[in-house]
Amino acid sequence: MKHEKKEFGRKIGEIVHQEMVQTISVPENDYFQVITEYDNNFLIYDSNYLGIHRSDGIIFIQITLNEGRDVDLKKLLYKNIADHLHNELDVRREDVLINLVEVKKENWSFGNGIAQYA
Repeated sequence: MKHEKKEFGRKIGEIVHQEMVQTISVPENDYFQVITEYDNNFLIYDSNYLGIHRSDGIIFIQITLNEGRDVDLKKLLYKNIADHLHNELDVRREDVLINLVEVKKENWSFGNGIAQYA
């Protein structure tokens, strides 16, 4: 399944957000993303780290979220994102690298200089 470049990045973001809402109960309108594309000079990765054979179609997904979800829920999120990207966009599961950055709730300000979750 071929997608235009512009549409492809937006669709990845939609899939990640959908899985965050469904799998780890992120609020539907908590939707803030930065999607950036790099060529091979600026995207460096080991193509066989941990015995996983990656291609130049690799996608790095970093999610910053509130701490506190258990390991099984995180594993389910990883699987659901990789499966959904594979099924919808024909992305190889091996090419989906996901990193969660957990922070305390008081480390967010969504505007107005206020810590809304503190």
